[in-house]
Amino acid sequence: GKNLHIFDFQASSKSYFGMMVHAISQRTKCVWPLPQIFIPSPERYQLKPQSFSFGYRRYLDTKHSCSVLDAAFKRYFSILFPGYSYDEWVFENEVFTLTISLDRHDCEGYPNQDSSERYKLSVFAGQASLNAETVWGSLRGLETFSQLVYQDDLGSYYINKTEIEDYPQFNYRGILLDTSRHYLPVQAILKTLDAMAYSKFNVFHWHLVDDPSFPYQSHKFPDLSNKGAFHPVTHVYTQSDVRRVISYARMRGIRVLPEFDSPGHTKSWGKGQSELLTPCYRGATPSGTFGPVNPTLPSTYQFMLSLLKEVASVFPDPYIHLGGDEVDFSCWRSNPYIRAFMHKMGFGLDFSKLEAFYIEKIVNITSILRKTSIVWQDVFDYHERRKFLSVVEVWKQGCYLCEVRRVVKAGLRVILASPWYLDQPGPTHNWARYYNVWPLAFKGTEKQKSLVIGGEVCMWGEYVDATNLSPRLWPRASAAAERLWSNERQTSCVERAFPRLQEFRCKLLRRGIQAEPLYVGHCKHEYQSV
Repeated sequence: GKNLHIFDFQASSKSYFGMMVHAISQRTKCVWPLPQIFIPSPERYQLKPQSFSFGYRRYLDTKHSCSVLDAAFKRYFSILFPGYSYDEWVFENEVFTLTISLDRHDCEGYPNQDSSERYKLSVFAGQASLNAETVWGSLRGLETFSQLVYQDDLGSYYINKTEIEDYPQFNYRGILLDTSRHYLPVQAILKTLDAMAYSKFNVFHWHLVDDPSFPYQSHKFPDLSNKGAFHPVTHVYTQSDVRRVISYARMRGIRVLPEFDSPGHTKSWGKGQSELLTPCYRGATPSGTFGPVNPTLPSTYQFMLSLLKEVASVFPDPYIHLGGDEVDFSCWRSNPYIRAFMHKMGFGLDFSKLEAFYIEKIVNITSILRKTSIVWQDVFDYHERRKFLSVVEVWKQGCYLCEVRRVVKAGLRVILASPWYLDQPGPTHNWARYYNVWPLAFKGTEKQKSLVIGGEVCMWGEYVDATNLSPRLWPRASAAAERLWSNERQTSCVERAFPRLQEFRCKLLRRGIQAEPLYVGHCKHEYQSV
């Protein structure tokens, strides 16, 4: 069968072999992204909602219950048994228990770049055990367990005897949403976080603000959203909205990475913060229009320090994205005060030196705030002094692996986004081009390759709002998710992946995610609009 490539077993007889092929081809369709080590068996056990329970082992008992897991048990019970909820059952005698054990009790914190997501899952007679180093790994294991459960034609639930050992290939597996070009209601963001957890994504890169609008409601600078949002009341993210998103993400083992992109992409900032942007000139007089942030004024850095200080306290993740892409130099060039500053600093007419000067100061601010900064590749490309950089996100088309190689040769870490720009409309059947991406296929040492910390699917907002976000993201983003989680050699064949992705797409529909179809066909449970 198509799906036998990753399994290693010896069949003693033809009939047993036939049974295995049938059982395996049925069941391996089911887990996406594919686990690292996956040993299924034809032996199956029936599950019933009234006699299924989750249990704790070691460190976890009444003294140390774990809010993240307690909430996950409720969520996954309703996913395993749609229409049932976890609290209402009196258990029968023969209970099937999934027992969780953690090596570390880290339920109160937030996931970060170094969090282990490794887990071991064993399903055997009448029980299952899930061991993980951290609570975040146990969430990944619960997701896998939920995908192993299936219904027969009569509606009974089953799970096959299975051994799984699993961990991600890359630690950073992100999705970028752009809430400036179109405002996305909080509900649409939360729905995306659900779907991300189903595909084992672990970073929500929140591109909060940009030229068109500034929807982040700042505590210190309320005018930024009062004057810069599309609407100061209906099209903003309040502090409580932001807290809600961060908390919802944490419960699913997802980090929230805020991006405040400057010095370009800041038109909306200028409406609520006078003197921040550079006045453009026509000849000797101001033209009335504004360009990038003005990097020559001390007040600029005082403002950025205050704003980033607030951002650093609101967003618990140790990383912050500073943008730094696509800076248009024409306005700086037109401004006599900027040119005088350049002369004084010895920059000549090289405006990339001015940009470097600005970014370096902003990176220093984030370091003072004990945050690690991420920048778009433009910052790396135009700067001779790269020592102050930490993580570079590669986004431009062309030979993106050449760029990845240049960045890791400079000893910096990389996030790859170029092959995963999903906002560009395209036929659904192009999912394979997001699958056939090999982030490490460049000449380099093991140490250099280890600097590629992961990748990111980008959903820019020019043509995307809550009406089409889900179908444009899913299931194509899941193709990238498997690339970033699974073993490359075991997932190198599109034909083998296709039936599993089709099955996974049906699961997304059953879970209320509007994932678009991959090809002709049907799902047992078609999407029911809620």
